[in-house]
Amino acid sequence: MIEQLIAGARDGVEERRRRTPQADLQSQLHGRGEDRPFSEALVRPGLSLIAEFKRRSPSAGEISSPEIGDQVGAYERGGAAALSVLTDEAHFDGSLDDLRTARASCGLPILRKDFIVDPYQLYEAAVYGADAVLLIVRALDDERLRSMYEEARGLDLDCLVEVHDAEELERALEMDAEVIGINNRNLDEGTVDVSTIYELMPDVPAGKTVVAESGISQRQELEELERVGVDAVLIGEALMNAADPEAKARELTGADDGTREHRLP
Repeated sequence: MIEQLIAGARDGVEERRRRTPQADLQSQLHGRGEDRPFSEALVRPGLSLIAEFKRRSPSAGEISSPEIGDQVGAYERGGAAALSVLTDEAHFDGSLDDLRTARASCGLPILRKDFIVDPYQLYEAAVYGADAVLLIVRALDDERLRSMYEEARGLDLDCLVEVHDAEELERALEMDAEVIGINNRNLDEGTVDVSTIYELMPDVPAGKTVVAESGISQRQELEELERVGVDAVLIGEALMNAADPEAKARELTGADDGTREHRLP
């Protein structure tokens, strides 16, 4: 699965590069607007929620198609600390315009979630309103991973460096990634094992920001993750499928019962 997704991402980059050369994107960087630090939002008191907007996925198929402005506004009112916006068109029905709309619709920092395989995509992210990008260790060799990380930071983009197993975690730590996403989903097979986060957490050094991804949908699960030292959780399908996404976000963050204001003992 991951090889197909990466190949599709490369094809998409080449098509967009033909329409808009990188130099044209670079000329637009001066108009990015206000600074919204993504990494800082993940380490505020309590477990931070990264609320995701995606219309479909290869594993789940069609999910939901609400207006993105309405959805991210509900996330913000529900206590989310940050957003994740899928921009892959072929497999997730996303677009770069979704980034721009999300930024105009709320004040939260935004992660561009895509299969980032080329520096061109970093400039797209910066121009269209992202504050951070996803770098998937499985999708990049060590040299490209490090160079993309450094170039992103040079563009004032934070990086969520995603791993799935111990080998990938070691690679992320070797390049001194600050924010590490541990994905419970196996990107080769599409399967989810929520024990992944618990197996890898003991190997993460103190001082790193850890984000749990995939297969999480209930407040009790967030409480358990917080107890083992996870800083933030990225949730998509549970929020996209909710009849009332604001209420679901409040349930997840503990905004209704006051537990959002302090970290669990």
